[in-house]
Amino acid sequence: MSAFIIVAAMLVVAIIAILLPPLWRLPKPSGSGDRREANLAIFRDQVAELEREREDGSLAEADFVQAQAELQRRLLDEVEALPAPAATRTQASRKTAFALLLIIPLAAATGYLLLGDPRALDPLQRQARIAPEQMEGMLAGLVEKLKKNPDDSKGWVMLARSYKVLGRFPEAANAYGRAGALVNQDATLLADYAEVLSQINGGNLQGKPTELIERALKLDANEPQALLLAGAAASERQDFAAAAEHWSRLLVQLEPGSDDAKALEAAVSKAREIAATQAGDGRSAGKPAATTGAVSGEVTLSGKLAGQVKPDDVLFVFARSQEGPRMPLAAMRATVADLPLSFRFDDSMALAGGNKLSDFATVSIEARIVKAGQAQSSSGDLFGTLTGVKPGSHKLRLLIDQVQP
Repeated sequence: MSAFIIVAAMLVVAIIAILLPPLWRLPKPSGSGDRREANLAIFRDQVAELEREREDGSLAEADFVQAQAELQRRLLDEVEALPAPAATRTQASRKTAFALLLIIPLAAATGYLLLGDPRALDPLQRQARIAPEQMEGMLAGLVEKLKKNPDDSKGWVMLARSYKVLGRFPEAANAYGRAGALVNQDATLLADYAEVLSQINGGNLQGKPTELIERALKLDANEPQALLLAGAAASERQDFAAAAEHWSRLLVQLEPGSDDAKALEAAVSKAREIAATQAGDGRSAGKPAATTGAVSGEVTLSGKLAGQVKPDDVLFVFARSQEGPRMPLAAMRATVADLPLSFRFDDSMALAGGNKLSDFATVSIEARIVKAGQAQSSSGDLFGTLTGVKPGSHKLRLLIDQVQP
């Protein structure tokens, strides 16, 4: 749409640039001024000649008066026949230029509205022109192409996604199954395949969908759709601690304050609340909450830094191994408004495919208020760290009292 408007505007400007300059420029002085001066000079010479003849006595007074009147009449006739002054013509030309400057763009726009199709400028309208019959025709063409080349994995994936958009989930599942290694090596495609299978089963993620989700998280532990589905699958199993863990890892990838983040944060809080109730009742329909190696405590903010934060600033609390990979063993997200914040990490919160708290003799606990809204550290972040924490430690006190340079 913008490209069409720009080109059309450039064409209108080009036309105006061609037509207006000749009308706008002052006309060059014509020969009318020189002609007037010449006529006056001739008139003066002829009058002088008549006066000399009268003085010499060769011309009577009555004849002198008659000849002089004749010369004056001829002079007036010459003056009236001369063209209009240049200033008058200039004003008329500029009025024409102004008129064209207004009329040409208006005429172009009006002509397009009357003869063209303004809806074609709207991308949504252009998309709406693809009728269901056309879509079916395109899919039929892709199916015929895949019959001739059944090893085209990318083609099968394209067909699967098209069927999913149309709500034809059995066909989509079959197409994903034909894509082979391309799907098995891509975490995003595995998660999408799992969602398609769950739709066929009325939204149930147990069985093969869960297997596909687990394979996706092994390939990419932070794949967003896989984390969302993993949390939903854990919730179906009544394993709310695992659901909260999966959704918490997804939450850190969302834009803070967005509608999606708020909804997911509420789901995480609810899942943790149910998990805590299950643990208090000594029951869990899924796996029991792991208590071995758990660490817990409270995070507070130093008073000297309180003026540098806002209530909605994002707060992350991590448990990391002091030696080895820097990937968190467990994590939680909150806001400054939640301070002082109680935290608890145990083996049930271990990230998929990662190590557990109980695997290490000591760990570090870090609380960080992030200015960029993302889990990654950046200049200006406020943080505090506890090191040498032994799994099983409780009533820890973590103070945020440092500023990231």
